[in-house]
Amino acid sequence: MKLSDFRKKLHAYPELSGKETETAKKIEAELEKCRPQKIIKGLGGNGLAAIFEGKKSGKTIVFRAELDALPIREVNTFEYVSKNPNVSHKCGHDGHMSILIGLARDLLKNPPQKGKVLLLFQPAEETGEGAKAILNDTKFKEINPDFIFALHNIPGEKKGKIICKKGSFTPAVSSVVIKLQGKTSHAAEPENGLNPDLALAELISTLKKMEIQDENREDFTVIATVFCHLGSKDYGISAGEAEVHFTIRCWTSDQLDFRKKEIEKSITSISQKYHLQASAEWIYDFAANKNDQDAFTLIQKASQQNGFDFLEKKYPFKWGEDFGVFTQNQKGAMFGLGSGKNTPALHNPDYDFPDEIIPVGVKMFRKIFELAQE
Repeated sequence: MKLSDFRKKLHAYPELSGKETETAKKIEAELEKCRPQKIIKGLGGNGLAAIFEGKKSGKTIVFRAELDALPIREVNTFEYVSKNPNVSHKCGHDGHMSILIGLARDLLKNPPQKGKVLLLFQPAEETGEGAKAILNDTKFKEINPDFIFALHNIPGEKKGKIICKKGSFTPAVSSVVIKLQGKTSHAAEPENGLNPDLALAELISTLKKMEIQDENREDFTVIATVFCHLGSKDYGISAGEAEVHFTIRCWTSDQLDFRKKEIEKSITSISQKYHLQASAEWIYDFAANKNDQDAFTLIQKASQQNGFDFLEKKYPFKWGEDFGVFTQNQKGAMFGLGSGKNTPALHNPDYDFPDEIIPVGVKMFRKIFELAQE
């Protein structure tokens, strides 16, 4: 089966984070054909990994792809359109998986002479839960890699272009759910209740003032209000409860930790000012993706030796990436792979991964492994 056909097979049957059982089975079946020395199943949930070992000892290099899809209804009309209602591969994980299968096939034809390759298929990337689960899995702790690498396709960049950056490649991201509890009253007598409306307005205003959108600054911060609810559509009742959600992005994990503390202080101060009960729950944490200097150099050299266009990015990308958990704990790096200037943006209902860049990803990973053994 051609890699492009395998990619379309994955695309037609996407699965959400934590539910990638059939996707994992499809991956396992393809890996078995490539005869690795070992396949590890059930890594951090539905994850799995294939190990290819050379005859001589050398460095252990991990390459990661993601298993999960998104809760988005696909609007495309091609033959391999998603068969699972309201679920689709709108981030290109079907393409990333196909690249690793392509590398497995290459390792079957040309086995490594030195070192060890581990092809890791991670579950639950989109929810920020999968990488942590894998790192906590005893089966992965035994591997102890020298480097871990991943790529992500980048719409808006020329197909096949390699994009990388030293240091933070993607930001630290977290979301917070804030609930304010007051007391309902008759709308004619709001003074007899505790309406959280002013507290809600002040909270939104206070957090938005924390934003620093100058990408040159180390304390760069984006705070997006993603959901807001106050009271109910009952016009005789003055609201007694409110809820607001924010997503916060900073270039580094340390800066995000600082912002979290700042936000929590504001929640406490404002809720006390208006005599309200308040709670804050932090969810969907994504650590900053910290590209190691040596790993960056390997990516740059692999790009040059393959004859691919290379761009050293000035600023990190703004989207969160669960791979950051790995790079906070292991030496490694992520790079971007251009997927076309006219390709729809990631997470858009009409997005589709371009098959033409699959061989580029395979060649990059193979060359990175070879250079790491020198």
